[in-house]
Amino acid sequence: MEQLDFFPVPSPCIGVCQVNNRGYCKGCFRSREERFGWLEFTNEQKRNVVKICYQRRQRVERAKREKNQPVELPDQQRDLF
Repeated sequence: MEQLDFFPVPSPCIGVCQVNNRGYCKGCFRSREERFGWLEFTNEQKRNVVKICYQRRQRVERAKREKNQPVELPDQQRDLF
């Protein structure tokens, strides 16, 4: 069954147009090809790009959190209080 598209998929651009060291936009996490091809993509392709960008953002945020948290050694007893 084909899904009907009533509304266009909005661009994930938030106006922070800088590229990180991996080649993804720091604002929307799209690659160069994803940014430049956005207008030619079908709505299904756009939804896939948005989903991939969300996953990229989650990985970056998780890495930042892990960097800022102290490392717990496995042989130490955890604080109970």
